[in-house]
Amino acid sequence: MESYLTHGHYDLVTPDGWITKLEPIDRSRKLATVKIEGISLAFVGFDIDPSFLFFNLKSTLAQLGLHTITKMIELDRDRQIAHVTIEFNAFGPLANAMLDLLTVDAYVGKLFAADERRRVRDPDYLIRLFGRSDRKGRPLLSLGGLEGSGELILEKIQGRTVAFLSVREGALVYEMDVYGFLPTLAKALCKNMSHTRQLLHLHQYFEKKAPHIVKNNDVLLVRTSPLHIRTVYGKVVDNLLPPGFHHTSANILQPDTFASGDIYEFYGSSHQVLDDIPLEFYTLEPHREHVFFSDRDQLIASLEDPKALFDAFTTAPNPKQDLAAVFIVKGTQLKSLKEKDWIKRDPLKYEFPGLVHPSRQAIVAEKYLEQQPSFPFLKAIEDGLITSQGILLSRYFPTPLLKRMFLNDQIGRCLKRIYFQYPSRTHDQFFSHEDRAFLVDLAKFGIPVYWVDEISHQILQYVHKPDHDSGMFVPLNLVEDFRKATMFGVYGSNLQEGVFEKELKELLSGILDMRKSMHHPLLSTSTPLALVTGGGPGAMEVGNRVAKSVGFLSCANIVDFRPKDKSVVNEQRQNPYIEAKMTYRLDRLVERQAEFYLNFPIFLPGGIGMDFEYTLEEVRRKTGATPANPILLFGSIEYWKEKVSSRFQINEKTGTIKGSEWVSNCFYCIQTAKQGLEIYRRFFENHLPIGKTGPIYPEGFCSAISV
Repeated sequence: MESYLTHGHYDLVTPDGWITKLEPIDRSRKLATVKIEGISLAFVGFDIDPSFLFFNLKSTLAQLGLHTITKMIELDRDRQIAHVTIEFNAFGPLANAMLDLLTVDAYVGKLFAADERRRVRDPDYLIRLFGRSDRKGRPLLSLGGLEGSGELILEKIQGRTVAFLSVREGALVYEMDVYGFLPTLAKALCKNMSHTRQLLHLHQYFEKKAPHIVKNNDVLLVRTSPLHIRTVYGKVVDNLLPPGFHHTSANILQPDTFASGDIYEFYGSSHQVLDDIPLEFYTLEPHREHVFFSDRDQLIASLEDPKALFDAFTTAPNPKQDLAAVFIVKGTQLKSLKEKDWIKRDPLKYEFPGLVHPSRQAIVAEKYLEQQPSFPFLKAIEDGLITSQGILLSRYFPTPLLKRMFLNDQIGRCLKRIYFQYPSRTHDQFFSHEDRAFLVDLAKFGIPVYWVDEISHQILQYVHKPDHDSGMFVPLNLVEDFRKATMFGVYGSNLQEGVFEKELKELLSGILDMRKSMHHPLLSTSTPLALVTGGGPGAMEVGNRVAKSVGFLSCANIVDFRPKDKSVVNEQRQNPYIEAKMTYRLDRLVERQAEFYLNFPIFLPGGIGMDFEYTLEEVRRKTGATPANPILLFGSIEYWKEKVSSRFQINEKTGTIKGSEWVSNCFYCIQTAKQGLEIYRRFFENHLPIGKTGPIYPEGFCSAISV
């Protein structure tokens, strides 16, 4: 898979080849054998009919009047070489002089694979490129400047798109001193030096009145407006030229052509005048097409089908423990993924020295990053080898150590989505603190992240909650609901479901009815509603089950409570009623609790965990981290007195909550849904005495009976 990420490689062409044997035929013709080495295994020419292979002569030689006829092509995939037999034809005295100077070892051209499958058939493919530029501001396709397209006429002829380039008046001719340049050019070809064409231009001048007529044993050099090509190969269509006109075998315009593809060489014999030049086009590898994600209709449609994504991940190489990633730029690529398409890694385990040794830490971290399967794709984007926008599929959520690359401007413009299957290689379903911070950064930089979740059998998108540095993975159809939702929550025991399911269902249903008549910022007809729990069994399962049944978005912040050495925590299986979720490792239990961000907590009877959650909600209101919204306590007054009152009263007695006693008016003990709905109604209508100016309740909470 990584072979296509190598520098300078395009799969429709080979590297340049050099002459290994040269024999004269007559004064104007020679037979040559050209050897080409280092051909990529991805070269399309290995797999298509040889009749679609052509030898493309260097344009420097063609502009001097040389043309080649391909006689035979021998390809050796195993050795990655080719031997090509070509016949040189010289048109005119200048071409004859150059032919005499050509020697063995001269680099003279390369093979081009005119793959019918890659021929551009729809003019819209090219039209969409006008006015667009690459990362350096160079036009992707234009005749003239960035917006220049007026002189480029596109037509569909014989099932292919043909562009007609208008020819400028006049022709290029040579100064006599060009003969003195030819020996230098011959030596430069033996070194395969670049920029010889630019040097040749120094010996050319433009004759404005020269007619566009080709004469026998001569070459006609004409000019068009400068052509910019970054996304396709262009090829002169010989059979659409006027009768008697033939373009030389230097008839391929490469995708690195910009502001220079403006000289064309013709031979033959005709009395007709050449007005325009027909070009057909061949697409690059999909990752090099400079195609925008928004233009990939088939890919976008495939990503809306969960099955397509789940199927794509089944092609990832085994074992599951290995890291694997692939960069996808088009729909057919996603649907035809094979194991060999993925980059697979099993990174070596390094002992990180730690931040007290920053230099050593940086070296070890760099080695670790280079072993990540996403790294070659990100590096290729940075280096300009991947230019099309696309998506990254990664078996595991990428390591936050790659954050610097992911948030790079160039990568951000190219990487449109990240899909992963598992949050962690070592912790399975549970994200680390660094992972969640990375998710927030990706959201802020506009790179969507999706979880192809085997538990829910859904595609979940990470959604950053506005005004909070946290978020959840949410089903695609509920993303906007989550962003805008007022958050209710249920705290309680993971051991006991309790007896409040009926009342809780009536309460949530009543809130849904209440919003029809409310105009409060947190409750109105346009306000989505969500309910959050810890995602486990017991009271949490009751909360999620009820929420989902009545139409609340059912959410959970799930902690890794799997059994560990000396653990006295009950394992909390994830309940099956969760729609949106975030996961946490056990060492971040307090942080997880802080990220509930509930507007309206609801407490059911519980144990030590619930006691902690109760205290945290108190502290939030005392410190102003959360507004003084009502908190409901389901259960008997006696139960909550034993839970809450003694602590509140001793704190009040000793003066340790002086000035904060008012927090007691945020808690309301209820036994029925009707009582809870009355508290909410008064709050949303601004009739509930709550907050710093409200009453102090000696029990630490208010009984709904006295409201």
